[in-house]
Amino acid sequence: MSRPVLPSLTALALGGLLLAGTALHATTATAHDARAPIEVEADRLDLDDRAGTAVYTGEVDIRQGTLRVTGDRVEIQRNAAGELSRAIATGERAYLEQQPDPAEPVVRGWGRTIVYHVAERRMELIDRAELHQRGDTFEGGYLEYFLDRRVVQARAESEGVEGRQRIRMTLQPEQ
Repeated sequence: MSRPVLPSLTALALGGLLLAGTALHATTATAHDARAPIEVEADRLDLDDRAGTAVYTGEVDIRQGTLRVTGDRVEIQRNAAGELSRAIATGERAYLEQQPDPAEPVVRGWGRTIVYHVAERRMELIDRAELHQRGDTFEGGYLEYFLDRRVVQARAESEGVEGRQRIRMTLQPEQ
């Protein structure tokens, strides 16, 4: 007996976007984000229930609580267990922001490709990458940021990076 398609598609298109939800650590901000309504704007949506993907195209803007993802194209992927596993935003200037904790400022990231690994709470910013965190800024070809540990790793060259983009950073003095 096959399962009904509509509930699965609805879960992927709506509940599946819970980027700040089920697989994340329960900080106050992420717990709030997980309970917040999901708002999506796009020109097109293509769902593939069997593949576990939802692809939004055309000036995509996804918001849930403190989380915002924008790009020309955003693909949401589920794993075999049906849990959200990754969000991939692409475009000339894809964007992701989230406030990891209410006492901290919003973390903002840009790149031509952004990959958000949900369970790891890790974002990869690829090609013309830029990250703003607590007044500090990082730029380069590839930036990787671990939200919970607040660890940044940067590379001038990496797969998906056009040419060599040297690392630049501005660090604010301790207050």
